[in-house]
Amino acid sequence: MKPATEVRRCRTAILISGSGSNLQAFIKQVADGRLPLDIALVVSNRSDAYGLLRAAAASIPTLVISHRDFASRDAFDMALAAELDAAAIELIILAGFMRILSAAFVQHFAGRIMNVHPALLPLYPGLDTHARALDAGDRQHGSTVHFVTEELDGGPRIIAGRIAVRREDTVASLKSRVQAVEHQIYPQAAAWYAEQRLSYRNGEALLDGQLLNEPVVRDFD
Repeated sequence: MKPATEVRRCRTAILISGSGSNLQAFIKQVADGRLPLDIALVVSNRSDAYGLLRAAAASIPTLVISHRDFASRDAFDMALAAELDAAAIELIILAGFMRILSAAFVQHFAGRIMNVHPALLPLYPGLDTHARALDAGDRQHGSTVHFVTEELDGGPRIIAGRIAVRREDTVASLKSRVQAVEHQIYPQAAAWYAEQRLSYRNGEALLDGQLLNEPVVRDFD
């Protein structure tokens, strides 16, 4: 009998600062065999981040690098980059990592860092996205996965998950519904990358060799 072909797994680091709900979505999909990643490392800048417990429960190595131990953002980023390089990380997933990365860090890992933003970019970069969507009377809201560049929330978009804003929605309900969308679209983007279908070239995202002028859009209830 011919042996089964082993699926190549992309060595991935997930960076967190808090509860790690997106981290848990990645852990589950890897465990279910739906996501060809090797989550080689979970890094937090906070020792009390609950996501560290999620990683430990899944037997994933963890590392705490406190930004408070460094005199500057650049020094912190240099230490973080050294650890990621030492672990031979191919893909970096930002999952609630509450640090703005320096230009040098982003350039060093160009095309290998993804983030998810709770809005339909380019709408509402920055904070308080759910309140801003409600205040504007938007009929649709959602989340966008993008490659990270030096421009905050401005990197090339990969995939967006869209929901209809309900009359009864509040900031809390929108946040919960958008997080559920993120748990679907973020692993999907990582899977495309791991399968070498998604790439980054000259500041642009390509899927199956085609330029993504707009992100892939998926609608959710």
